[in-house]
Amino acid sequence: MERKQYIDAGKIVNTHGVAGDVKIEVWLDSPQMLRRCGRVYLSGAEKKLLRAREHKGFLIAALEGVDDLNAAMALKERVVQIDRADAKLPKGSYFLQDILGASVVDESGAEIGTLTDVLELPGNRVYVVKGETEHLIPAVPEFILNADAEAGRITVRLIEGM
Repeated sequence: MERKQYIDAGKIVNTHGVAGDVKIEVWLDSPQMLRRCGRVYLSGAEKKLLRAREHKGFLIAALEGVDDLNAAMALKERVVQIDRADAKLPKGSYFLQDILGASVVDESGAEIGTLTDVLELPGNRVYVVKGETEHLIPAVPEFILNADAEAGRITVRLIEGM
């Protein structure tokens, strides 16, 4: 599976204050992960994070070249991306976009389908797998036995009714 260089990491949902800071809804594991990257991309244009802090699950950030409220307002609803090279993932971790489209098999190796979506629910993530039928599989160790982003293959344990 081909890996994209730029990863969708969040969306600018609002401004914060009058100095041009933006409020970013973070799609990564945490706002700190985005802050550690040190830079973001908006429609391919690099913007350095001049300062950033977490606030109620969002990242409040000052972006290079965004110096006032009007400039910040113009960025509302824009998707924020990071360069894959800037992200320091723990060993064995992967970006969800790297497993979308992966082949999903059960413990015996039988093909179940393809991972088409990941639902972010309050309790945990749920993988949407489409094959002959659609399966909703909680993304917890009891059901996701192995996820190999490099090979594009996920091994799962299904139970009756899943």
